[in-house]
Amino acid sequence: MTDRVAVVGIGHAKFGKRTDATIRELAHEAATPALEDAKLTATEIDASVVGIAGDVFAAQGSPGAVVHDYVGMGSKPSFRVEAACATGSAGVRTAWSLIRAGLAQVVLVVGAETMTHVGTPMATEWMARAGDTRWEYPYGITFPGFYALMATRHMHEFGTSRMQLSMVSVKSHKYGAMNPYAHLQKEVSLEEAMKSVPICQPLNLYDCCLISDGAAAVVMASEERAKKITDTPVWLRGLGAGSDTMMINERPSLVGLAATKVAAEHAYKMATVTPGDIDVACTHDCFSIAEIMSYEDLGFCKKGEGGKFIEEGQSYVGGKVPVNVDGGLKSKGHPLGATGVSMTYEIVKQLRGEAGKRQVAGAEVGLTHNVGETGQYCFVHVYKR
Repeated sequence: MTDRVAVVGIGHAKFGKRTDATIRELAHEAATPALEDAKLTATEIDASVVGIAGDVFAAQGSPGAVVHDYVGMGSKPSFRVEAACATGSAGVRTAWSLIRAGLAQVVLVVGAETMTHVGTPMATEWMARAGDTRWEYPYGITFPGFYALMATRHMHEFGTSRMQLSMVSVKSHKYGAMNPYAHLQKEVSLEEAMKSVPICQPLNLYDCCLISDGAAAVVMASEERAKKITDTPVWLRGLGAGSDTMMINERPSLVGLAATKVAAEHAYKMATVTPGDIDVACTHDCFSIAEIMSYEDLGFCKKGEGGKFIEEGQSYVGGKVPVNVDGGLKSKGHPLGATGVSMTYEIVKQLRGEAGKRQVAGAEVGLTHNVGETGQYCFVHVYKR
């Protein structure tokens, strides 16, 4: 069994309203450059892991098999994973496990989703069914509603302000405007963000992530193979996972995600790092309050100080911990199955020093934080150069 596992190739499709592509075509758009980056062909890959959250979005039963076939994997083993919005990171964790177990040496991970094809009402409907279908979904709550409850409580307990929520959106769009793969490549002013259309109080339009299509891919390899493939492997050194109650009314607190704290603790311990060692992070900002809570739950600041953290610019490039400098879910987009893989793509770019205008100088340790539903799934991964 191998001691270390590295990311040796990365690829990304354009996120957005992709009426020009099916899910298999988006997957191919991401997988092809990932293989080229690793200087490998599909025949040299031992297995694929495909992350697709919803068959209804793909308009295809067992869409993982379609993707595996279309990217040219032939008779190689294929695994399809699903963990709601954290599906992509579940795929990365699965590939790491296959390699560590000695069941494969090189694995292709593809995360993909086509959400806009079904229209906003149906997409919202199907995502709402990820809430408890006995006691939550039938009463009309959707995910903006879940996170609005968290935002309201956070504001009540800690004085987090409407302005601080909007500051998260301003930062996301600043960096999303620099990312050629982002869904919304435009900056927004603080005034625009604060005065945007209410979605579910206190959350406005610019507090909410996009419904997007897209795909991302990474090639992962054992230490022995990685050193033969590339001179710049990025090592996945810490993995943590956690979960929480299905219904949020059963939780003792709504001002953070217990799953994040558990996952982060495990990942930090395994990677032998502390929150202060993280040079750059991609966190799950499906809503602006989610990013603020992630600062706290990941240990970048104390509980209740997340609003102050963004207001002081600590999550910008040049701040204490640059967060979501690819635009995050808010500006880059959130095709469910692709998101966690896209986060890995960004961290690898940063640790290689290839992120261009968004580059965090000297970044050596990166973190991804990917949440499914309202914390029923959570994966935290730590990467080292």
